[in-house]
Amino acid sequence: MQILFINNDGSGFADQIEISAGLSVAALFQQRLPHGRPQDYLIRVNRQPTMANYILQEGDRVSITPTKIEGAAQRPLLPLVCFLLSRLKGALWEPDNDSTVSIFTSS
Repeated sequence: MQILFINNDGSGFADQIEISAGLSVAALFQQRLPHGRPQDYLIRVNRQPTMANYILQEGDRVSITPTKIEGAAQRPLLPLVCFLLSRLKGALWEPDNDSTVSIFTSS
């Protein structure tokens, strides 16, 4: 039987693929991404989140999208920004309309 498979980890193109009857979403994931971890992907069938043991049906639309894009920073940048701002000399902002602006840095 055939399903529409969208692998957003690769080229992102959709392909009609032939699968055997009774194939689960977990088995399809292992076939297509043998070195991947399911918890690192958003796996949907017919645009809905699915369970690993769901048995695929003729015409199902399966998409596998990584939850983290390679090369993206893993650590938040806010601590780095606060550190860099704390090293600057002089006033960072001028008071506006008698308001006071302060910078909070965590140490």
